[in-house]
Amino acid sequence: MNRHPNPSSVVFSHPRNFYLRTFGCQMNQHDSEKITGLLESRGWKRTGDENEADLILLNTCSVRRHAEERVLGRLARYRREKEKRPGLLVGVIGCMAQIWKEGLWEKFPELDLVLGPGSFASLPDELETLIDSGGQRLVDRFEDPADFFEVPATRVNSLHGWVTVMRGCDNFCSYCVVPYARGREVSRPPEEIVEEVRSLGKNGYKEITLLGQNVNSYRGKDRADLPVDFPGLLRRLNTVEGIERIRFVTSHPKDISPALISSIADLDKVCESIHFPAQSGSDKILKKMRRGYTRGEYLERAQQLQIAIPGITLASDFIVGFPGETDDNFARTLDLLREVRFDRIFAFVYSPRPKTEAAKLQDGIPPEIKSARLQQLLSLQRSISLEKNQELLGKEVEVLVEGKNRKYQDRGEGRTRTGKMVFFPWEEGMRGQLINIRIERVTDLSLYSYFPVEK
Repeated sequence: MNRHPNPSSVVFSHPRNFYLRTFGCQMNQHDSEKITGLLESRGWKRTGDENEADLILLNTCSVRRHAEERVLGRLARYRREKEKRPGLLVGVIGCMAQIWKEGLWEKFPELDLVLGPGSFASLPDELETLIDSGGQRLVDRFEDPADFFEVPATRVNSLHGWVTVMRGCDNFCSYCVVPYARGREVSRPPEEIVEEVRSLGKNGYKEITLLGQNVNSYRGKDRADLPVDFPGLLRRLNTVEGIERIRFVTSHPKDISPALISSIADLDKVCESIHFPAQSGSDKILKKMRRGYTRGEYLERAQQLQIAIPGITLASDFIVGFPGETDDNFARTLDLLREVRFDRIFAFVYSPRPKTEAAKLQDGIPPEIKSARLQQLLSLQRSISLEKNQELLGKEVEVLVEGKNRKYQDRGEGRTRTGKMVFFPWEEGMRGQLINIRIERVTDLSLYSYFPVEK
């Protein structure tokens, strides 16, 4: 869609500089790596200084209102910047662009580009059209994701690589905007995934994280047209040379199958950690959320994981103050934390999202009650996390050394197979190594050691 002409648009000589700011989850971060690779392949040059940029792009998230508010604050600043710098282009891309569409122009008519995640592969062409013809561009179509799957990423990290295995979501939870922002589920061919991971292994990457809105609903087909599910994909990737660790996010509780549990237990490279959001511990609220499982079914899956994979770390997400949540409903969520004993959680106050069914529900819970519940939930989890970490005191753990701590130059940092952050004395040449560490001090967030254990 081409809107009214914009006389401030100019044609820039190559290389054109772009500044890209990312909001949201790991998938958004990896999308930005691919967008960077895509633009660089077309002659653009990324800059870390927005004052040097000919183009400013905000890759956005709409899952929570807070993320959108941060973007709106940035756009207010860029409005003033465009007044000072005629010819500066500003675009909003990603989930917020797909959901808000023309509404972004109502708030910020100075915006030049609004482009949803279904059209990322077309971004360079849309920019060229914008520069050549002026005006404003709205691009909200869902294209074949294969084009964007194949885009080489300009990766930020040289040890850990994100790898997209699927896009979109078919679950339509009542509170969630993702199916409307990213479209329906599309799984990437397994051979493409294996080849990307093999390339990472050859280039010195030690760890990968497989990405998808719901990775364990992955349903690919190989070149022989045979189905490959997520456990089958894990088994293929486990044979890739060079890769030491395989992680994945995010898992839907209803799709945690015996085959997936067996894959985590049996495959030596698949890390003993899983993130599967519960969102609530109340059957009443889970039903209103359209989550597709009960409290009892969630507990059963958690217990199956803990029995089959001793030492596994479990992580979860929770929404506090969902419409209709009573004190008793919230108490059931607190009880779920005590029963499962998660290693970590991410918790947020409910905010209605456009287009979702839950947005139509009456939200009568006062903000101060929501805030108090959130703090109670987080306080309980901090005590559980501390207790869980204290169980590791005096024990040895395997750590992949990620590098030197930015603040404390004599301190190295890395993660265990279960995803816990560990700090230890730094020695040159450690980065990228797998070392054994004896844990001597803990907090609820981190583990500490004064000396690595000699091999």
